[in-house]
Amino acid sequence: MLSISILSVFLLLISHIIPAASFCLEEDGLNEKFLPLTSAAAGLPLNAAGYAVDDFGEGAYMVTDGVYQALVLVSEHEGIIVVDCPPTMASKLQYAIGNITTQPVKYFVYSHSHGDHVGGAYLFANQSGVKSVAHENTAYALSYVHDPLRPIPTETFRVNHTIHLGNQTLELSFYGPSHDFGNIFIYAPIQKVLMVVDTVYPGWVPFGSLAESVYIPGWFAAHDQILEYDFDYYVGGHLGRAGNRSDVLIAREYIHDVYDNCVAAIQESATSNTDIGLATIGATVMGNNPGNEWAEFRVYLDLVSDLCYNTTNEKWLGRLSAQDVYGFSHASKMVESLRLDYDVLGPLGVQ
Repeated sequence: MLSISILSVFLLLISHIIPAASFCLEEDGLNEKFLPLTSAAAGLPLNAAGYAVDDFGEGAYMVTDGVYQALVLVSEHEGIIVVDCPPTMASKLQYAIGNITTQPVKYFVYSHSHGDHVGGAYLFANQSGVKSVAHENTAYALSYVHDPLRPIPTETFRVNHTIHLGNQTLELSFYGPSHDFGNIFIYAPIQKVLMVVDTVYPGWVPFGSLAESVYIPGWFAAHDQILEYDFDYYVGGHLGRAGNRSDVLIAREYIHDVYDNCVAAIQESATSNTDIGLATIGATVMGNNPGNEWAEFRVYLDLVSDLCYNTTNEKWLGRLSAQDVYGFSHASKMVESLRLDYDVLGPLGVQ
């Protein structure tokens, strides 16, 4: 339970609950100290060229620069399939493929539309004889931005699509909007490799604001959908190692805790005489900012998010890496999704 007086609301806002404010205390965050990483966050050692290759067997490989990941499937004689080409590792990916095989690329697959994962797509998709494949929503999104680095895919699908290339099979499936409107599940059944980008980050909490996901209920459900697959290797698109089923279960446990703790915080804000209730907050905020409803509501949302964040920290600080970096943003994003998507409105529910 947070225990604060009305007079301490603004002190809390300055010193704790708004990350941007606390970051500005020391040269805009340059000297900010965060907790050490856990051993589970350690990635593969990079070679002299600045990348690592994880060989999953039977022609399946993950290539990573320690921050981003791509998937490569090599057939016996008919060419290769490449999934994603993050721009920061585009040349490294080409070099890595050249050291794996001399076969040509035949398919390029977009995991979704975001530039940080497919900003180097043109290096493969524009090659003669290469088919580029994505969900139709990804093609739709790319048609708006006219980015030559992300050519509009030549083949799209709505629900399921399977690529057969020699002895390799890649199954593509769409279950609805989640992290992105066109995020797909990418499964190599022979090697039992599953790639779902920006959902689970093995050894880490998600990127900020629950992976900057566009639809939290879909992103939330994706964790259960992942676990329905029979996989030995999980490629999440980020950081330095592949994951496994245990990593997914831990990530699922974390987001369920964030959900439960945010529900509890919203409910707490609806009780009478609570320090995070709108009546208590409004007495101070509206007194200092007459008529500014946004100021009152911003303070309310920050205090509710802070309660969720502090409760979540009791279990997760030091268990998953970077909880102290992005945990508050997760709580803030979940509070908003609970209000707007799940109709958990607390004091603003039906009167």
